[in-house]
Amino acid sequence: MNIALIIAGGSGTRMGQDIPKQFLCVHEKPVIIYTLENFQNHPKIDAIYVVCIDGWQCALDAYAKQYNITKLKEIVTGGSSGQHSIFNGVKAIHARETEDSCIIIHDGIRPLVDATVIDNVIETYQIYGNAVSSLPYNEQIFVLKDEKSTQSYVPRETLRRVMTPQAYPLGKLYHAYCTASERGVGFTGSSYTNTMMVDLGETLYFAQGSERNIKLTTKDDFELFKAYLLRQKEGDLK
Repeated sequence: MNIALIIAGGSGTRMGQDIPKQFLCVHEKPVIIYTLENFQNHPKIDAIYVVCIDGWQCALDAYAKQYNITKLKEIVTGGSSGQHSIFNGVKAIHARETEDSCIIIHDGIRPLVDATVIDNVIETYQIYGNAVSSLPYNEQIFVLKDEKSTQSYVPRETLRRVMTPQAYPLGKLYHAYCTASERGVGFTGSSYTNTMMVDLGETLYFAQGSERNIKLTTKDDFELFKAYLLRQKEGDLK
């Protein structure tokens, strides 16, 4: 089975809103629903689990019913960090699904993930055993000498930007999280599944990402999201 694990456990404090950003409405539809519809409508996705910020589970359930997200199997309560939220989701799936299931982890605030990106993640996973969506890095990266100067840089040809979706086998993912939790690795700062796996010695394989697959972090990101939606609507009208 191909199972989507959607992470919607964040509070969205950087947006300066009382409502978590995954529940903010754009054109009268919550962001999280745009995200879920991409997996609901994908023929290779068999089931969806969502890790939700505590206190918003009922709202999410109501929205899922309203927008006919029939693949949703369980809403899991989020944790104290992004990594703890993912671990909660992995544990919930592990209790219900077989260990050979493919778990496709995706940020709930990346609502523009399209079918080709999901396809490529699944295809890369089937070949190599895991997959991380990625893109080339197009900016120059310099290493600080001090706060005002530098004498060295990192060749951008050696870098890749990574994002969700990411795919791993359930059995390996569950045992990796258990091991990392016991050892106290992979749960600090901006750690995510991909960084934890590398910390545990895993080799990761790149799938093809998309520039459209933006993460809604700031108000500017929301304006860009609205622009993409408008362009899609105008394209449909032609």
